[in-house]
Amino acid sequence: MKHNVCMVSDFFFPNMGGVESHIYQLSQCLLERGHKVIVVTHFYGNRKGVRYLTNGLKVYYLPFPAFYNQCILPTIFTTFPLLRNIFIREHITIVHGHSAFSTLAHEAMFHARTLGLKAVFTDHSLFGFADASSILTNKILQFSLADCNHVICVSHTSKENTVLRASLQPDVVSVIPNAVDATTFVPDPTKRQPGKITIVVVSRLVYRKGMDLLAGIIPIICRRHPDVQFIIGGDGPKRIVLEEVREQHELLDRVTLLGTLKQTRVREVLVQGDILVNTSLTEAFCIAIVEAACCGLQVVTTRVGGVPEVLPPDLIYMAEPTISSLLESVERAIEDRRQGREVPPFEAHRRIMSLYTWRNVAMRTERVYDMVCLEEQRETSTRLKSYYQCGPLAGKLFVIAAVLNIFLLFIIGVLQPAKLIERAAEFPRPSVKHRVTENNHTLKNKKVKYA
Repeated sequence: MKHNVCMVSDFFFPNMGGVESHIYQLSQCLLERGHKVIVVTHFYGNRKGVRYLTNGLKVYYLPFPAFYNQCILPTIFTTFPLLRNIFIREHITIVHGHSAFSTLAHEAMFHARTLGLKAVFTDHSLFGFADASSILTNKILQFSLADCNHVICVSHTSKENTVLRASLQPDVVSVIPNAVDATTFVPDPTKRQPGKITIVVVSRLVYRKGMDLLAGIIPIICRRHPDVQFIIGGDGPKRIVLEEVREQHELLDRVTLLGTLKQTRVREVLVQGDILVNTSLTEAFCIAIVEAACCGLQVVTTRVGGVPEVLPPDLIYMAEPTISSLLESVERAIEDRRQGREVPPFEAHRRIMSLYTWRNVAMRTERVYDMVCLEEQRETSTRLKSYYQCGPLAGKLFVIAAVLNIFLLFIIGVLQPAKLIERAAEFPRPSVKHRVTENNHTLKNKKVKYA
C-alpha cells in the first residue's frame, strides 16, 4: 500500500533535537520506499511558506508564531482552515503527529479525524502524574488520543507511561525505537586531543535534561582530574546556570559552551570527545547516547525512563539522577579510559550500526500505516462517545469541542468548497521498492516492481 503522509509537529528544522531528527530521517526513508510525505510545522524566523529539503521533502512553515517552549498557542479551531486546505491540496490520507508537547500535532490529528482521515501519533517523551503541569498535559493527551487510530512509542517504558497517561488499550500502541544514521556518525579518534580526556554534552539546556546535575558535577570533576575538559553543545534557559558555574570556579579554559548546534556539526563535536554525559531526569529513548556510542564515545547516563533499553551494558555506564551517583559513574568511565578498558570506537560503531537503522524504523512504521488504513471509518457517534468517556467534566467539554469542529467544517466547506482547492502537482514516485538486507553490514538494494 502506498500512502500520502503528513508529518506534523511544532519541532522541526532549523530547530535541533531528537524529535526533529526523527521526523526528518523517517520522512526520507518513507520517500525512499515510494510514499508521499510532507511536513507541517510553524515558521522559524524568516523561514516561512513552503520549502523543499533533500529528495523533494516538502515542508509547510505555517504563519503561526511560537507561544511557549517553541509551540504555538493552543486555540484548537484557528488552525483548521489552513490545515484542511493542506490536507486536501496534498491528497493526504494519514496525519502523523509527533511529540506530546506539540500543540500543532494534537490539533492536526483532531482536525484530521473530523475530516475522516487516519491519525497516528508518536510519543517521544515521558510524563509524571502528580504535578499540575503533568495532570493538565495528560488530560490533553487523553483527549487527543481518544480518537487516534494508532500510537507509536519509542521504548517499552514509554509505552507503559503513555497507556497509563492517556487511558489507552495496550493493543493500539506499538513500540518502534529511534535509530541513527551510522554513515554520518563515524568515529574519528584523530580528532581527540592528546593528553586530555574530553567530556561532551549535547543536549537542550533545560531542567528536564538535568542541567542542575551537570552544573553540580562539573567543578568537582575539574578539581579532581586536571586533565579533564568539557565541551557542551546546545542552548536553553539553563545555560546561564552553567555560565555562572564556569565563572565562579574559573573554568573558562576547561568548559566550552558552543551554543546551538546545527545537525551537520553534531558529529564534528562528538568525535572530539572521549566520554558523553547525559544527565536527563526523564527520557523516553535519548537518541543522543546512540549517536555518541556510534561515534565511539563511552556513554555515562542517568538510569531513567527508557534509557536502560537503548544500549548494551558494556557500552554504557548507568547512574542514578543524583550528583554523587553521576560522579561515581563519570570517574569510573575516566579511569577505564585511562587504562584502555573502553570498547574500541570502530567496534562500538559496528555494533550500533547493526542495532539501529532508519530503514528498519520506516518499514515498521509502514506496517502501522497499512494496518490503520484497513480499519473501518468510525461513525460520528462513536467518536463522540470516545470523547465523552474521558471524564465526567472533561468528557463533556471534549464532546462540545468535537461538535463545534464538525460545525466549523460545514461552514468552511460552504465558504471554500473542496473542489475549488487547487491540487498540488504530484512528482513521479520511484518505480522500485527497496528491500534492505544486511550482509556483513553492507546494505544491498533489490528492485521489485509494484503490483
